[in-house]
Amino acid sequence: MTRFLIRRLLNMIPLILGITFISFLAMSLVPGDFVSNLKLNPTITPEVIHQLEAQFGLDQPLMVRYFKWLWGVMHLNFGFSLQYRVSVTGLIASRAFNTIILAASSMLLSWAIAIPIGIIVAVNQNSIWDRFLSFLAFFGMSVPSFFLAFLMMYLALKTGWFPIGGTYSPDYATLSPLNQVADRINHLILPVFVLGISGTAGLMRLMRSQILEIKNSEFVRTARAKGLSERVVIYKHVLRNAMNPFVTMAGYSLGDLLGGAALVEAVMNLQGLGLLMLDAVRSLDIYLVMGSVLMGTILLLVGNLLADIALVAVDPRVDFSSVTAE
Repeated sequence: MTRFLIRRLLNMIPLILGITFISFLAMSLVPGDFVSNLKLNPTITPEVIHQLEAQFGLDQPLMVRYFKWLWGVMHLNFGFSLQYRVSVTGLIASRAFNTIILAASSMLLSWAIAIPIGIIVAVNQNSIWDRFLSFLAFFGMSVPSFFLAFLMMYLALKTGWFPIGGTYSPDYATLSPLNQVADRINHLILPVFVLGISGTAGLMRLMRSQILEIKNSEFVRTARAKGLSERVVIYKHVLRNAMNPFVTMAGYSLGDLLGGAALVEAVMNLQGLGLLMLDAVRSLDIYLVMGSVLMGTILLLVGNLLADIALVAVDPRVDFSSVTAE
């Protein structure tokens, strides 16, 4: 176990360096930068432009700027946001909580809906339930999440049941702690529903195909031959093996925290990491983009590591030696 963790952690270092350098290079090759956009403002003198370029190191060679940024990252300093004029570390930390709660809640909702429905349609293959729910799954997969977000906001506008966008109410600071929690939950209901439903269709189809593939395997026929009930066979033997892809997908979902919710955050005006990164790319805020890329890379690598560990716990046929060999 210890040897496996050390090897995986060491393998993360060249991956992080490669991804961040390519991202830094891509941002540097884009014509113009945040400061050059200020040159279009006639009230800003060339002297001020030169001062800003020197302050943020934009007048230095690419490799010098990259290694200075990397040295700062090693000291937990992700740089300074040119657009927001605050530390990138503090800015990402202030938005991370909203996106993590949104993504985690939507993933749990997707699993809670997709797994039972996937079991039902697989057990009742070719029945009316299978065809009806499969049709709904294909329909759900064809509806973009941002379009569903618009529909939910229209519903909130017409009914008044839910807030129309936003992360919290304008009077949030004046509320009691309990009411603040309730206000956050109330603003999360529609975004969680949109992201959860968007991911449910694919997960349901995956669960259905996994169960159909496994329930006719040799060890399942052996379990039936021993006299076990169909319920025990499905829930104790088939379902446990069918969960392997879901464990792997849970690890990858950590890396989707920045991008998966970006469109929904933009449509519903949620103050999260996805919307923050979109704004950073549009404004060419290079250090904020790099901080977001680094955060997404670390989340993806850590998520894969946790998924491999969880896979060993779920499936006794997998051990750390085989995982390491991959």
